Amino acid sequence: MTLISRTLQVATKGRSQMIDVTGELRKIVGEEKIEHGRMTVSVPHTTAGVTINEHADPAVAEDILRHLDRMVPWESGWRHAEGNSAAHIKTVLVGSSVTVRVADGELDLGTWQGVFFCEFDGPRRRQMRIM
Repeated sequence: MTLISRTLQVATKGRSQMIDVTGELRKIVGEEKIEHGRMTVSVPHTTAGVTINEHADPAVAEDILRHLDRMVPWESGWRHAEGNSAAHIKTVLVGSSVTVRVADGELDLGTWQGVFFCEFDGPRRRQMRIM
């Protein structure tokens, strides 16, 4: 098993955004010559997360973001002084890490699955840690 430690920089362009990072993760698998194992992707931010979902149709990510906005509106009498409590709550719902199996030198994702960096308080420069 190959042990890796990488940090990817992610520049987001909007308050809420889902960025498909599957290609970058596949590139790391190839560069590191990982044949079998697990890749953990972690986001060290309290207002951003990472998830696995459909990446064939960009409308799915748009629907997810729109529904999260309905579930956790920005204006709701939050007490947090910075005014970004909605982003913190969305991160709790989505999560801050995922683990993907690597088999035969490939990410073991379903046909329609991709890995997404999820921004909830942008635009910002963010990091994803790959182990």
